[in-house]
Amino acid sequence: MRRLRPLPAVRRRWSYRALVTVLLPGLALVGCGSGAGTTADRGAVVSTSPPAPGHNGKITTTDGAAFASEVSPVTAADLGQSWRPGCPVGPEQLRRVRLSYRDFDGGSRIGTIVVHESVVSDVITIFRDLYQSQFPIRRMQPVDAYGGSDDRSMADDNTSAFNCRPVVSTGPAKWSEHAYGTAVDVNPVENPYLIESQVLPPAGTAYTDRAGQRPGMAAPGGVLVEAFAAAGWHWGGEFRSPDYQHFSRDGR
Repeated sequence: MRRLRPLPAVRRRWSYRALVTVLLPGLALVGCGSGAGTTADRGAVVSTSPPAPGHNGKITTTDGAAFASEVSPVTAADLGQSWRPGCPVGPEQLRRVRLSYRDFDGGSRIGTIVVHESVVSDVITIFRDLYQSQFPIRRMQPVDAYGGSDDRSMADDNTSAFNCRPVVSTGPAKWSEHAYGTAVDVNPVENPYLIESQVLPPAGTAYTDRAGQRPGMAAPGGVLVEAFAAAGWHWGGEFRSPDYQHFSRDGR
C-alpha cells in the first residue's frame, strides 16, 4: 500500500470480476480457483524474460525444477476491474509477470503478478532469490481474480501487486502505491497489516505475535525482507502501523 509515514492508514477496497488465467507456454499447469494455484512440471524450465545480473536465467533447485519467468504487456480487458480510467497509470505502463514460486509443501508452482514496467527486473530478481531460498508463498494471482477486492485477496493469503485503489489517511487522500504497480503484498495472513485495533486480514490475528518465526513470515534479517532489501525496496513492517505484508520501491 502507498502510505504517508508515520501517519496510520486504512485500506479502501473495490469490487471486481474474476481473472481468466492464461497458461505459461512451455509449462504444464494444474489447479484452479482460490486453491493452491498452478503447478509446474518437475524438470528444467528456461526463463523467457531477461535474466537478472549474475544469473543465466535458469536456476535448478533441490527438487529439480528451474526458476522460470515470462513478461507480457496487458490491456484494460486483461486488468478487468482492478483498473479503470482515471487511475494514475495506464495498462500500457503495466506488465504481467508469470514466474515460479515455492508453495508451503516445497513444490514448484507458477503464479502471476502485475507490476509497473519500471520494476519488472526487480520483481523477477526478488522472486528468483525467494525461489532459490525455498521461501514459501501461499498463492500468487492478480487481484482481479478476487473482483479487485483487497479484502478477498488478503483473506485467501494471496500475494499480489497492482490494484488501482486509494489509501485513506488523516491527511488528504492519496493513491496507494499498489495503484502504481510499485508495491507487493506477500502472504497477507502470515504477514498482517495492523492498523489501530484492526488486523487485516482477520485470519492474520494468529500471526500478530512476531516473536516466533513460522513459514511464510517476514522478519528483520529474514529471507523475505532481505530479498526485497537487496533490490532497494522497503518493508512496511517498519511503519508505525506495521504492514508486515507490504513491500514497496519508494517506501510508502
